[in-house]
Amino acid sequence: MSKVKYFYDPDTLSYRKIEPRKSRHYRNIGLFTLGSIISGLLGLILLLNTNILNTPRELSLQREAKNYELQFELLNKKMEQMEYVLANIEDRDNNIYRLYFEANPIPEEQRKAGFGGVNRYKSLEGFNNSEMIISTSKRLDIIQKQMVIQSKSLDEITKLAEEKEKLLVAIPAIQPVNNEELIRMASGFGWRSDPFTKARKMHRGMDFTAPKGTPIYASGDGVVKRADNNASGYGKHIRIDHGYGYMTLYAHLSKYNVKRRQKVKRGDLIGFVGSTGRSEAPHLHYEVWKDGERINPINFYYGSLSAEEFENMLKYATQENQSLD
Repeated sequence: MSKVKYFYDPDTLSYRKIEPRKSRHYRNIGLFTLGSIISGLLGLILLLNTNILNTPRELSLQREAKNYELQFELLNKKMEQMEYVLANIEDRDNNIYRLYFEANPIPEEQRKAGFGGVNRYKSLEGFNNSEMIISTSKRLDIIQKQMVIQSKSLDEITKLAEEKEKLLVAIPAIQPVNNEELIRMASGFGWRSDPFTKARKMHRGMDFTAPKGTPIYASGDGVVKRADNNASGYGKHIRIDHGYGYMTLYAHLSKYNVKRRQKVKRGDLIGFVGSTGRSEAPHLHYEVWKDGERINPINFYYGSLSAEEFENMLKYATQENQSLD
């Protein structure tokens, strides 16, 4: 029951009862209602930010979200390891493999270029962890692109290696006759005395003395281009096309062991020493051609001579003596 209030009236010298106004009454009710609403909202906000009112489903989703964050952290650590390993491979690719095979290195900007133009990650925007998700996605895409570039580069290196291997077996690299003591090297490449005219002339090959019938071997892989006696001065001779601009010529043979268009390997028996054509005595006249020019064969014996043997042969080859053809 509400209390009755009085006030003292000096005019009547008596106490009079205070009658409450209706407007004040309504105001009090409004203030109470407003205060209750505000208190309720504050309480609701407080409860929503605590685990008191969370349902089991919400708690499960929260744990799942925390687990995803942990997985993203682990994924980023794995990507760091991948980037380290990939950087090591790229460094070897540019500074060892491509350098060895004389291929241009791949620029760093090309390897690690991003993705311009259209926003590829628009669908990942608007979430609580959008920044983390977009950053990880970009990182993965860049790693994937680097791997594709590196894969293509290794494919290119493989092809270059195959070509290099073919080149190495094709280039003339051994002596065309057995010459353990080097006593068969009669005349080298350069100015020599002609055995018939005694005039000083350019000798564009090397002469190896050997008895008639001594085996002659292909100095590199190739295809027999000629095996005939239709070239002036050479007598019976063989020409082998090694590819890559290289050709070798074996002259003054007594007989052949190969025929035209036949494929040969380095070390294959192709013919026998003789003295056909313009020859003073049984010997092999050997020439190496590169891009149509005859060059010194002394530079192509790395496959059969030691350093000491090569030095001795070089000494014999540089002596300006008489050639045998």
